[in-house]
Amino acid sequence: MRFDPADRGLSGSLRVPADKSISHRAALFGAMSSGAVRVRNYLHAADTDSTLAAVQRLGARVEQSAAPSEFTLHGVGLHGAREVDGPIDVGNAGTLMRLLSGWLAAQPAGSWTLDGDDSIRSRPMGRVVEPLRQMGAQIAAREERFAPLTIHGGALHGIAYDSPVASAQVKSCVLIAGMATPEGASVTEPHVSRDHTERMLAGAGVPMERDGARVTVSSVDALELDAVDVPGDLSSAAFFVAAALLVPGARVVLRDVNVNWTRTGFLRIAERMGARIGGELEPLGAFTPGEPLSDLEIAHGPLRGTTVEAEEVPHAIDELPLVALLGSFAEGETIVRGAGELKVKESDRIATVVDGLSGLGAEIEATDDGFVVQGTGGLRGGRIASHGDHRLAMLGAVAGLASHEGVEVEGMEAAAVSYPGFADDLAALLAR
Repeated sequence: MRFDPADRGLSGSLRVPADKSISHRAALFGAMSSGAVRVRNYLHAADTDSTLAAVQRLGARVEQSAAPSEFTLHGVGLHGAREVDGPIDVGNAGTLMRLLSGWLAAQPAGSWTLDGDDSIRSRPMGRVVEPLRQMGAQIAAREERFAPLTIHGGALHGIAYDSPVASAQVKSCVLIAGMATPEGASVTEPHVSRDHTERMLAGAGVPMERDGARVTVSSVDALELDAVDVPGDLSSAAFFVAAALLVPGARVVLRDVNVNWTRTGFLRIAERMGARIGGELEPLGAFTPGEPLSDLEIAHGPLRGTTVEAEEVPHAIDELPLVALLGSFAEGETIVRGAGELKVKESDRIATVVDGLSGLGAEIEATDDGFVVQGTGGLRGGRIASHGDHRLAMLGAVAGLASHEGVEVEGMEAAAVSYPGFADDLAALLAR
């Protein structure tokens, strides 16, 4: 699909799709709950539909409302996952595979195999296998660290786990398993990662404590999750933020976006680069059940380079490719450090972003844990491959709008993993 320079700018308001991370958790924790859980504004995309299908195979029942994004989930309880014939297909959803592993490992009995597509089979699952085994879980993994995973339910014991990576998926897996143990569990990370699991569990009555980068969960017999209203996804909104910053004359308002401080790292980085972003962001360090919302207003303006350090990475991990794009248009040098986690996303996002933007005329070089971009004031354009990565596909589209010659995105259909209507929403802002 081709994206040409936006000669009329972008204008108007938009509601971006529901948050992918929170939609995953709404389905999973709804399935773990003992009663009925009303879910509103659920994201229907490839990854989250895999989660909804998985929990139904495990016994949860979905009562659909008239609105496609609204349903009632009748859970099976914390210890009620049923055995199934054949593997559970997680598709391309790493969140599903890692969080589901924690729940299934804590079942009193039974066995399950989790598998997915070629991308999932190449992503590191040893990072959840290891702590679960330390808790007493029986898990078989290909080469001890890759899917498919075969998990045997059984009694687990608590753990105080020092995670080598700041990963919300690893943290969530251990906390889910830990709340089913007599002792509970704690996880300490190098830096605080996304906290959607903690907020949702706290809302479901699970005793939860956070002290800096350590979070502790206590033992519970049951979850009682209230209705879940899924907010707009900041990671999806970020592509329109970048587009509005780069396209001359642009002014865009994004409605009801999740501004949880563990997700707004990209906005803070963009503001440091000179971006003018209107909206009320959650203060750093805040923690309450539920997710804060705000409208975001973004307008085109000049940018300057910046340096992103390791402690900022967990709060902007999915948006760092956009930092590279902004850096190409900024004055001076933009550096991202401590982002080795990008190598184990849906693609090696250091290699694919550097190669992709280089092909469009950017002066960008890869490092061991990030990249360095020399701002040139713009991009020539050309062709970029998505490599099956939804975020790389949408990156190419935004680059096309701001480039001199336009960009042809190979594999634009990959955007459907998180944002099936992305191209249509972008076209609507251009038409206005």
